[in-house]
Amino acid sequence: MEKIVEQNLLFDFYGELLTDHQKSVYQDAVFNDMSLSEVADCYGISRQGAFDLLKRCDRIMQGYETKLHLIERFSNAKNRLHEIQQLLEDTSSLSENKQKVSDLIAEIIEEL
Repeated sequence: MEKIVEQNLLFDFYGELLTDHQKSVYQDAVFNDMSLSEVADCYGISRQGAFDLLKRCDRIMQGYETKLHLIERFSNAKNRLHEIQQLLEDTSSLSENKQKVSDLIAEIIEEL
């Protein structure tokens, strides 16, 4: 399950950087749950070719993440926003949390 989530995030952030052919094959195999044989038949390539293409796409998108860290930044911002939400929901110490909320917002802005 975790691998599927990772593949979804990678494709959401970096899928447009793949070629049209790579995107089509990747979408069919990963999101449309086609087998390697079905992908191979659909695109006129071998099963090994389909497998290699999928691995190459994963490697390409992972390489982009290694260099750009967009998913990491997104995840960090999401976690901080969740923390802000929790601080704001704690109305008993809202005045005490004001500085913490302000600091977290500043961190998010700085990172983005």
